[in-house]
This record gives sequence, structure tokens and C-alpha cells, in this order.
Amino acid sequence: MTAPTRVLLADDHALVRRGVRLILDNEPDLTVVAEAGDGAEAVEAARTHAPDLAILDIAMPRLTGLQAARELARRQPDLRILMLTMYDNEQYFFEALAAGASGYVLKSVADRDLVEACRAAMRGEPFLYPGTVNTLIRSYLDRLRDGADLPAKPITDREEEILKLVAEGHTSKQIADLLYISVKTVERHRANLFQKLALRDRLELTRYAIRVGLIEP
Repeated sequence: MTAPTRVLLADDHALVRRGVRLILDNEPDLTVVAEAGDGAEAVEAARTHAPDLAILDIAMPRLTGLQAARELARRQPDLRILMLTMYDNEQYFFEALAAGASGYVLKSVADRDLVEACRAAMRGEPFLYPGTVNTLIRSYLDRLRDGADLPAKPITDREEEILKLVAEGHTSKQIADLLYISVKTVERHRANLFQKLALRDRLELTRYAIRVGLIEP
């Protein structure tokens, strides 16, 4: 049996931490090893306890959850991060992804979504709460209504095709077969994508693909 995922839980409300801890500790594959009452404590606790996963509230004293996420992503790049928040807010959602979070869970449905989000994060998969889809659609329709231009693409059409397929989980061999190109060509395009977009791994590439609308959340 594999060891349970070690979780750091940060929220400035002790009652919230207690409730979330009950949810997590009830799962055999998850265990809370440290708690923090603000973002700065979370960064220090991560250094001390070396968790596998950090769950951060967005609105916290000293360092916000977003600021703590950026610092943790810089210091401990292998640490998975989830944001736990009461805010169903597009700006916070995109800032969370940009800060290095693997997912965004609303407190109002944490009892339903949080465990699934933790497991997805540890698999290296992004987790988006269901309302995200509606938020993204509203934003897109607003841009269309206002006549806003979409930004110029930083990648070629072929790179975009490969980006989408990689984000959907296809292997280089499968992509090569789908696009009738060699595996070596696929690998070259993948390397160009990571360099052009300043991405480190497939999770970041998937976040980018969602952000620009290539795949559905």
C-alpha cells in the first residue's frame, strides 16, 4: 500500500480547518500533517513538514493564499496546491492557476468536491469546480458582446494542435498517428511549446490550454 498523501491545511478560521480536517482524515489515502492560520505560517509549515499537498484559503492575513501559493511554487515546485475559497470569482480562479494551484474548490461544496480535488491534484490533473464552466462562458460572451479582440497567438497552428492533444492526455505516438507526422516531430513541437510559453510540465500546459479555450475545464 502507498503512504497517504500528506496534507497541509491553511485557513485563518479554526472552525473551517476543523471541518475540512474531518473530511480529509476520514479518507484512508489523505492525512493532515500540519495546519496554518495564515499564508506566512503555511509557507513555514510546508518547509518544516514537507507535505505532498497544500490546501490554502485565498483570504488570509499576512500572506494571502495566492501569495503563499506563488512562494510555495517557487520554493517547493513538486508540492501540489489547491485553493479553497468562498469566492466564485473568475479573477481569483485565473490568479490561482497562474500562482501554481492545481485546482480551485468552493467552501460551500467542499464536502462534495474537496476529496476528488485532492486526488486529482496528486495525479497531476487540474480540478475545476463545476461553476467554472459557466464563469468562462459568461466571460467569453461578454468579450464577444463588447467586440474585444482576442490576443495574437504566440504559437503556430500546428503547435496549437499538439498543445491541445497533449493537454487531453495523448501520448507522442498517439499524436503522431493522429496528425500523420513522426514522433520526433511531435517531440520537437512539444519542446518548442514549453520554451515559447515558459511552461514546466504537462499540468502547466493543461492550465494554459484551458485558459486559452483549447480544452474544456
